[in-house]
Amino acid sequence: MTDPEETPQGVPTSPFTGAEDTPPEVQAMMIEGYRRMTPQQKLQRVLDLNRAAESLARARIRRQYGPDLSEREENLRLASLYLDRETMIRAFGWDPDVQGR
Repeated sequence: MTDPEETPQGVPTSPFTGAEDTPPEVQAMMIEGYRRMTPQQKLQRVLDLNRAAESLARARIRRQYGPDLSEREENLRLASLYLDRETMIRAFGWDPDVQGR
């Protein structure tokens, strides 16, 4: 897995393969940068991206349902984006099909 190319079986060797809007030389730089990262740096990158995604989801929830949501309701709406309906009902008594996500 040294190139952002396909294996003989047609499986991409890079998650960036097929990014049509990114020039190949930029893809190669990104891949090399990720290869130089320590496992801790990679984990920190994942955690940072997850925090950013959660922040965007919370902003959407507040925009859609109003800024006066309780912390509990905001957390339930956020959880309903990740958990299936049955789990939400069983664990929290919250039906996202009725209450909204």
